[in-house]
Amino acid sequence: MGDTPISFKQMCAKFDVTPRTLRYYEYIELLSPIRDGRARFYTPREVARMTLIMRGRRFGFSLEEMRQWLELYDEKGSVPQFEVFVEMADRQLAALETQRRELDATIEDLRALREETRRLAAEGAPRKPA
Repeated sequence: MGDTPISFKQMCAKFDVTPRTLRYYEYIELLSPIRDGRARFYTPREVARMTLIMRGRRFGFSLEEMRQWLELYDEKGSVPQFEVFVEMADRQLAALETQRRELDATIEDLRALREETRRLAAEGAPRKPA
């Protein structure tokens, strides 16, 4: 890609997002494309930001968290941004671990209910009268 900006359409295709998503990210100041009339072009910096945004969304970070985190780089540089990311990651990992425990318990409950229902069906549980 080099230093050549990419078009709005190319950016949508590269990240498999809708035009509405890119416009929204611009509206909430996550991205700042170059404008030429109505056309938008994305520099390598914006592509890198979008890569981080997509990764952050995958990990469960809110768009506002991502906006503040990206802004931190512009205001204070890499090291403070790294430190904040570690804090964010610790919080998110704890939340994901809690969700995993809850999901594991739900799966076990559903399996137990399925097996009990399977057993009742095999025993020929009494049918409801008509």
